[in-house]
Amino acid sequence: MARSSESHETERDGAKAEKVKAERVKRAKSSGTAATGRPEDYDDGTLGASDAVDGRGKVTSPELGLRGYLRWFWRQLTSMRVALILLLLLAVATIPGSLVPQRGADPNGVLQYQQDHPDLFKVLDAFPIQAFDVYSSVWFSAIYLLLFVSLIGCVLPRIAHHWKALRGKPPRTPARLQRMAGYAEQRISNPSASAEEREAFAERAILEAHTLLRSQHYRAEVQHVKASKHRAAEVSVSAERGYLRETGNLLFHIALVGVLLSVAIGGLFSFNGQRVLVVGESFFNQLIDYDSANSGTYFDPSTLEPFAMTLDKFDVDYVTEQDGNEVALGQVKEYRAHVTLETPDGETREEVIRVNHPLRVHGSPVYLIANGYAPTVTVRNAEGTVVYSESMPFIPQENLNLTSLGVIKVPYGLSRDGEPTQLGLRGFFYPTQAELETGAFTSVYPDLKNPVLTLDVFAGDLGINADAGGVVIPQSVYKLDTTGMEQLTGRAIDKESLKLTIGDTVDLPDGMGTISFDAAPRYASFDVMRNPAQQWVLISALAAVLGLLSSLFVPRRRMWVKAMQTDDGVLLQYAALARGDDPTLERAVEQLREQHRERL
Repeated sequence: MARSSESHETERDGAKAEKVKAERVKRAKSSGTAATGRPEDYDDGTLGASDAVDGRGKVTSPELGLRGYLRWFWRQLTSMRVALILLLLLAVATIPGSLVPQRGADPNGVLQYQQDHPDLFKVLDAFPIQAFDVYSSVWFSAIYLLLFVSLIGCVLPRIAHHWKALRGKPPRTPARLQRMAGYAEQRISNPSASAEEREAFAERAILEAHTLLRSQHYRAEVQHVKASKHRAAEVSVSAERGYLRETGNLLFHIALVGVLLSVAIGGLFSFNGQRVLVVGESFFNQLIDYDSANSGTYFDPSTLEPFAMTLDKFDVDYVTEQDGNEVALGQVKEYRAHVTLETPDGETREEVIRVNHPLRVHGSPVYLIANGYAPTVTVRNAEGTVVYSESMPFIPQENLNLTSLGVIKVPYGLSRDGEPTQLGLRGFFYPTQAELETGAFTSVYPDLKNPVLTLDVFAGDLGINADAGGVVIPQSVYKLDTTGMEQLTGRAIDKESLKLTIGDTVDLPDGMGTISFDAAPRYASFDVMRNPAQQWVLISALAAVLGLLSSLFVPRRRMWVKAMQTDDGVLLQYAALARGDDPTLERAVEQLREQHRERL
């Protein structure tokens, strides 16, 4: 009876299953899937999971939308690959700044470049090239900001992950240590020992290994595995060290962010001013007293430290015949600017400024960046009245022998043919004049051995007066606009230029008066910098170096020691695994085994 009842139940279950199956087939036929018996949403791998097919058999993809595109862009921007590309682009973008002079560092060089290459200057200075303002250009700022955002997006998630790893426990001991690249073992035989004694020995051995690994700056944890049907009882220690490698890597990237941030803050609040001083002249550290200045967007002129500086003397040491080096004869050994510094509290002290040895005043370094000669010229009108008497710096055209070009402008006090006129003088100064075979002059030595000043005279409108609308167009003191002027002397009109030595006085053309060459004192060009974030740039750079060294030379390593009881004693296994290249891994395992054996 029992068997019959069981048979009937089986038949009922079979019939029920057949009924369910028939219903499923019926539903499939009604939904158009009778040929395959598969549901509508079945994916056979021929299309992507997100693809759809329209009535014409064309594959259509879903629209990402604005949010999707923004998420995709953020993921690309914060990837390490893009960060490295942006870092490389930033390095490449700095190259133009070293090929052409920059307004912030060398404004005189920019003026000279404009004079030498007027057509090319217009192209390079136009937007968006901005070759003479590379570090404040739109394209450089874009790369800078993208790199800043990319680094932050890369670093922050890694910091969170690294923090969790630091607080976590060492990984569990693998079941088969023999598979590790670094592996060693040793057997401790003692057939007469009882199971309890072998267990106690294994515990003690692991505790000794734990102490040994901790002394080697490993983070270690003792682990126990109970005996089971497929595995014998084990006791082990799992250890890990080298987190400083990842810490150094993160420090390097954080330091890069610090460098970028410090440079950005410095650019916003910095100040850079240039002033040319002839020997005997002084200047005050005020914005109005600078020849040229560049400042950040949020720079406050009132933050400039008040001090006064006077150029007392400028010394130059040249290579002479006594040095025994005829090849380098006339080359400069050292520049020294002797200055007198006066602070607001009335303190006066004498200082010496050398190249690459700035004078630091309240954290603002004063650099010596250029030097030359400033011929002192006196102009008198036809009545003998002095209308001009100044020392005008001439710009050296070559650094070896200091052949220099300069401009002198006399706006008032002169008359030509009874009418008031303005005078423009463009000339060359030769510290040691010599004549070439072509008849042209040149300088053969940078010191004052045979100083000669030649001048081309222009008369007319200097273009410095206000126009009909009262607008005055500023001009460079180193450039002469001859558009509204008539040339009176010079090779261009086959009239000999005025030639003067120190102490000479010659007549100006058309009875306008006389000009005297009184002296040729030295001048020095100084650069005063103020950058409140400069020290943070240095700190960030040092931190980046430390982080890089740590990430390169600190090995990331995991170490395990396992003790297993055997029939005649205890088996000790040693294994290690490195994250990255570690050529000393096997040696470290062997050293651990030897040290551990000495402790047992």
